[in-house]
Amino acid sequence: MPLAQIFGNLSLWASLPAFLVYYLFYSSFEYDDPEGRVSDTKTFLNEYDFIVIGAGSAGAVVANRLTEVSSWKVLLLEAGGDETLVSDVPGTVQYLQRTNIDWQYRTVAQTGSCLAFNDNKCNWPRGKVLGGSSVLNYMLYVRGNKRDYDSWAVDNPGWSYDDVLPYFIKSEDNRNPYIAANTKYHGTGGYLTVQEPAYTTPLATTFVEAGVELGYENNDGNAAQQTGFMLVQATNRRGHRCSTAKAFLRPIRHRPNLFVSMHSRVLKIVIDSTTKQATAVRFEKNGKVYEVKATKEIILSAGSVNSPQILMLSGVGRADHLNSLGIPVLSDLKVGDNLQDHIALGGMVFTVNKPFGSLEGRYVTLATFFNYTINSAGPMASLGGCEGLAWVKTKYADQTIDFPDIEFHFVSGTPASDSGYTIHYNQGVTESIWESYYKPVVNTDMWQVIPMLLRPKSTGTIRLASTDPYTAPLIDPQYFTDTNGEDLKVLIEGTKIGLALSKTEAFQKLGTKFYDKIFPGCEGYTPWTDAYWGCFIRHYSTTIYHPAGTCKMGKAGDPTAVVDARLKVYGIKGLRVIDCSIMPNVVSGNTNAPTIMIGERGSDLIKEDWPHNKEDVIIKPLTTKKNSSKKKMKVKNI
Repeated sequence: MPLAQIFGNLSLWASLPAFLVYYLFYSSFEYDDPEGRVSDTKTFLNEYDFIVIGAGSAGAVVANRLTEVSSWKVLLLEAGGDETLVSDVPGTVQYLQRTNIDWQYRTVAQTGSCLAFNDNKCNWPRGKVLGGSSVLNYMLYVRGNKRDYDSWAVDNPGWSYDDVLPYFIKSEDNRNPYIAANTKYHGTGGYLTVQEPAYTTPLATTFVEAGVELGYENNDGNAAQQTGFMLVQATNRRGHRCSTAKAFLRPIRHRPNLFVSMHSRVLKIVIDSTTKQATAVRFEKNGKVYEVKATKEIILSAGSVNSPQILMLSGVGRADHLNSLGIPVLSDLKVGDNLQDHIALGGMVFTVNKPFGSLEGRYVTLATFFNYTINSAGPMASLGGCEGLAWVKTKYADQTIDFPDIEFHFVSGTPASDSGYTIHYNQGVTESIWESYYKPVVNTDMWQVIPMLLRPKSTGTIRLASTDPYTAPLIDPQYFTDTNGEDLKVLIEGTKIGLALSKTEAFQKLGTKFYDKIFPGCEGYTPWTDAYWGCFIRHYSTTIYHPAGTCKMGKAGDPTAVVDARLKVYGIKGLRVIDCSIMPNVVSGNTNAPTIMIGERGSDLIKEDWPHNKEDVIIKPLTTKKNSSKKKMKVKNI
């Protein structure tokens, strides 16, 4: 796809010679990449010690850590290809969904949510690429709340906050000096670069000031206390995205025991029906089907949608569901149940009378383009407009403890800002609603606060649509279906706090006004009542892309558990699940960093279960060589 088309301003890009545009991007992202690209395996051994399915936020970590043992051969299978040049640019994140690096999932029709979307179906982006959803996401580094993990540990020893904190720190290379200095909670020198974005608007500091005005602290939500307001921390490396592929795979790409196969679609895990031993993985690549054996274990790290799908295709799942499709049942487990996701209101926006918003016209200019390609700075280094985070308590939360029930994502752009942001925020919203509600204020400076429900009580399901592995599974999040309606009540209160934020002196200095046009479909409700807000939320429901829980971790005897505390699948030998699907309850925050932690901890569990000689362990990452080219050019490091 031409860059002009990608960035949506043909007249601008037409003014640049094509070779110059190509030179700038190619030199910036290819020649100076210190890690280099991962090679794609073309031929396969008959067997490997471990086969890891999925090279996303967890799978890339697992492949890295297992290949630290030099005598173990590890095959990493990824359905997608490598990251693109565009995905490396934080400011282009809104252009990545519905592309070939996205599975492009949609839910089944919802009855009480996503009512403003086409066919009442919610879009569910999932990464189909090396790095998985860490390539599609907004790069926010959030760990969740201490009490999340302590609740996991009640039935799952080894998963308390004190147990998992060292694994967060192990991965982290935090480059914010005032944050990294807090060594009790943060680490330096790990594979995963974490730092504040290279560019924010003045609205970011206004957001934090407004939070303090409401009585909240400006603090580090990843440290001692979560409740409060903060500027974002991100998986960001000097103005570029730091996906798990870049962080964990590229630096070790020369390890002789690592084999990475892209464009490899897993069809099923082969399990012996007599011994219940997982023995091999069957997958298709370039039109050819392979079946490769694993002598030790198969690790499923395909995420909360694809991991249950693959298990069910392999005979592991609810007996009634598998029987209905004619799939022999090898282990009757509640695979695909317990689906949890962070639902939010996506359409509440505010205008300002200062030129501070993230408008496309300010992003796509020659100046910003050259600033980014040369300095890795400027608007294109922003996180797609997401600049602040906050955790607040509604009246339904326990006021005596640090356990907020709403998270705010503060964005310096909105669905109404311009066409660029519409591509993301308005994705799938019916054209009639866009025309009648947002289009009148296109190209207006605006900001948005997105209230997100942290601990949903509503749970949904993942089910097979058919026995065809190429058919997308049925995703039914069942938002707002909890018995007492608590999820909607909490989100309504969070919306009210967001409105109160706009009334603070900090925001009023910018002339902030709530865009109070009645949302289509809610005309029959008295404006600004709980009933109206509930209608608004049900119409403009938006996922924050955090599905979890579909291969639940639980103790033996728990009828809802799929894996044990060591992440082994009940009833099947040689098979583990290591990704966010094992969460008993979704964490109170964004899920990318916790998924990386799960990859780190799961890798150690495997090493504990498979003793190896100390001399086999690669203590340090292999030294990588800088890319070479016949063309000699001076490039910067990223």
